[in-house]
Amino acid sequence: MHPGAATARDVLTRLVHPAIVNHSIRTYMWAVLAGERRGMAAGRDYDDDLLFYACSLHDLGTSDAHDGPRRFEVEGADAAAELLTAEGLGADRVDEVWEAIALHTSPHIAERRGPLTLLTRLGVLTDFGEGAIDDPAVREEMERLHPRLAIERELTGAVVAQALRRPEKAPLHSWPGSLLRAHLDSAVSHPAPRHERTEA
Repeated sequence: MHPGAATARDVLTRLVHPAIVNHSIRTYMWAVLAGERRGMAAGRDYDDDLLFYACSLHDLGTSDAHDGPRRFEVEGADAAAELLTAEGLGADRVDEVWEAIALHTSPHIAERRGPLTLLTRLGVLTDFGEGAIDDPAVREEMERLHPRLAIERELTGAVVAQALRRPEKAPLHSWPGSLLRAHLDSAVSHPAPRHERTEA
């Protein structure tokens, strides 16, 4: 088990849906594998502790406890930074984790902001089947250890629910913004059935 696993899992299990807990752990596992496939090694090319924290805490902003006015990626990055600072991590290292979390849904930007942010992004993408790693046996084992539990539905639902309450959390051209627009478009295309009014 990773040295930081107990702290991260305790925070996650208290604050987010189990599907998001499992997704966060799988994201780290995929990120490490993505690094290996690129010839990157922990300790030489990236800090494994920071990668674990960035991946395991990257969706902390979907929790009710951290549902502030900014998009969930930034709220999550702020929450992780506060946690890691309290754990005694230095400011420079905390800032690396903050950036990796804040940019994990930002294509073409995350990939250019250093190994930690790159690998966090690749871990997220790969868990949703969009990465360059196509290994069914590895995926099956990861999902046996950490089941998906309808992560797509749970994560989308959490982000959209926040955005419906606070539309400023879903700015145009952001991932939360695209999810909110898709949700609203679907509601218009498939309105809920109207019930006849009855008199008691």
